[in-house]
Amino acid sequence: MRYLLDTNTASHLIRKDNQAVDQWRAKVAISELAVSTVTEGELRFGAARVPQALRLRAAIEEYLLDVTVLPWDSNAAREYGELRASLERDGRTIGSLDMMIAAHALALGFILVSSDSAFRRIKRLKVEDWTKA
Repeated sequence: MRYLLDTNTASHLIRKDNQAVDQWRAKVAISELAVSTVTEGELRFGAARVPQALRLRAAIEEYLLDVTVLPWDSNAAREYGELRASLERDGRTIGSLDMMIAAHALALGFILVSSDSAFRRIKRLKVEDWTKA
């Protein structure tokens, strides 16, 4: 695996609402993609907020069966501690869940796929934005 998809990118793939993301996905083997359990939690939260969105729930479940979901482990926690301390020292913090996803990508040595500019504050993190052709 090489790519860790953040929640926004995974959401685009689930909703099929961004042609550029769909084109990237067609170029990259599913075996090269993963999501963090943090992203899984965010996706499930989004579905739980709208209980009547049965199609969305089904699409999320189908997506999670296709993609590798990686557990957030001690290596990710170690990266998180260092990353959060570093960002706080520099006055460049980001949201806690985004920080956990970034730490997970760092721990794995993966490229994070995201259109969220907040991730660009993390100098060691390799980020690709698939929302642009």
